[in-house]
Amino acid sequence: MCGIVGYIGDKNVYPILIQGLQRLEYRGYDSAGMAIYNSSLKVYKCKGRVADLEKHVAAEDISGHIGIGHTRWATHGEPNDRNAHPHTSMAGHFVLVHNGIIENYAELKSDLLKKGYTFQSDTDTEVLVNLIEYFYENAEGVNAEIAVRLALSKVVGAFGIVVICKDEKNQLIAARKGSPLVIGIGRGEYFVASDATPIISYTDSVIYLNDHDVAIINKDSLTLKTVENNPVAFKITKVDMSIGDLEKGDFEHFMLKEIFEQPKTIEDTFRGRITPDHTDIVLGGLLDIFPKIMNAKRIIFIGCGTSWHAALVGEYLIEEYARIPVEVEYASEFRYRNPVLTSDDVVIAISQSGETADTLAALRMAKEQGATILGICNVVGSSIARETDAGVYTHAGVEIGVASTKAFTAQVTVITLFALKLAKEKGRISPEFYATLISELSEIPEKVKSILVKHPHIKEVAAKYKDAFSALYLGRGFLFPVALEGSLKLKEISYIHAEGFAAGEMKHGAIALVDDNLPVIVVAAKDQYYEKIVSNIQEVKARKGNIIAVVTEGDDGLKNMVNDLLEIPKSHPAVSPLLAVIPLQLFAYYIAVMRGCDVDQPRNLAKSVTVE
Repeated sequence: MCGIVGYIGDKNVYPILIQGLQRLEYRGYDSAGMAIYNSSLKVYKCKGRVADLEKHVAAEDISGHIGIGHTRWATHGEPNDRNAHPHTSMAGHFVLVHNGIIENYAELKSDLLKKGYTFQSDTDTEVLVNLIEYFYENAEGVNAEIAVRLALSKVVGAFGIVVICKDEKNQLIAARKGSPLVIGIGRGEYFVASDATPIISYTDSVIYLNDHDVAIINKDSLTLKTVENNPVAFKITKVDMSIGDLEKGDFEHFMLKEIFEQPKTIEDTFRGRITPDHTDIVLGGLLDIFPKIMNAKRIIFIGCGTSWHAALVGEYLIEEYARIPVEVEYASEFRYRNPVLTSDDVVIAISQSGETADTLAALRMAKEQGATILGICNVVGSSIARETDAGVYTHAGVEIGVASTKAFTAQVTVITLFALKLAKEKGRISPEFYATLISELSEIPEKVKSILVKHPHIKEVAAKYKDAFSALYLGRGFLFPVALEGSLKLKEISYIHAEGFAAGEMKHGAIALVDDNLPVIVVAAKDQYYEKIVSNIQEVKARKGNIIAVVTEGDDGLKNMVNDLLEIPKSHPAVSPLLAVIPLQLFAYYIAVMRGCDVDQPRNLAKSVTVE
């Protein structure tokens, strides 16, 4: 959840650290800090955003060529100055930044207290840095690297760490288990970060650390080994990312930029996967394993949040067209409830970052039980990409806004491709219908553009409901997951309580909420459920609810029944989720802006959930 950046080389380290933290702030923004080594090792940290850290160090001597930085999403201990990272060991030998959770920190802390250690913070991280120091001071023949490895051998939990030892000043030590770390390779310099975003300004050559890897980094050398001291061969990967991906350009917020990027990211996701004549779909990443998928008795999607909603679209598509039983599971529940799995099952893990802790744990459990594991993720080199049997990358590009937008539509695009390919190969749909659906999908980018052009109208509608206390979202069929996603977007960024329901379930409880103050957003595009959802609208109208309907262009039948209309182009129901979600994203965005909320960095949230 937190963001880590580090540097060793000949450059002045402060600009690298501060820019890196700015680019990593979407991973956490409760507090920020840095440690810089010059003639001595100095630590600067404070509660608040990276901008607050800049002000905090404005009058300080921040020169140096070695340093580490951190932006925090709080787990242990409230956000304040003393709980901010980096943390320093009691005798001052070590400074450490950490992403993750040390699950056995209380036991370790109790042992260290008995040995005379004192603590200045409430964090599990300070326990780890003191444990490293304990081995450094008390075990014979132990240098900084060995002390780190000894300490990590005692740790239960997840960690991505970077350590500086003041006695071995020309060295960084980095290690990971469960929390991502990447090393950037320059000329006579190295970078360390939670992801590639802080590195891309300086190098496109990176090494992704695996679990239990420890990197010993000097200015001119890099050694990789395991916690157990076994050597590790590493692979250098080229990062496909541009600086423009990390900047807002002319947009006020990253979220708005990313909403408007969706025509391109949807097209990028299906480009090369749809044949030029629109008669077939090619998923190269699944080619070798597709026969096994074809024979699956059951497909199980696992994901969290927005990815879970994308998976739910997949359930509807695959069962409708490929006729294979599908289950959609919350990864956080699936990993703990002892599910029944067999070698005939295909488990598909969906995650934007490819590092979501619960999803990773769930796929590892499924793999141990013999299921075939596929991945759908956005980040090349991520843990899910490396640990699955096969998979498909989305091509959403870097998503900085914490509330996911383009990642959702990219995931739904991949899932749609997969469902249609599976249906065709199993002979469940005709070649003609298959080609028709492919053509419908290929037209989505232009149709999304036509929705985005109407953003001023969506803004006007949003203005009417910006002071709402609560909201209800309704949908049916392929559009039920869209209602869930629209609800999530509103609550994430505007802090308005919102719930999404299958429209037919409204009568079984949610209708009790309806009064003349409640906005009810109904996703009512023309499909086989249209008449049913019109009945649901009438039920809301009879109780004086304020109805905002997402409808197909030209549908005049609801004009006199609802308060506001948000139109989307006509499309086949199978691809309609990719259109219907766009006005809901904009609706949530404009409401949040009008309420003065921090759209890109909503309170209490972080982009990549790498801890439980």
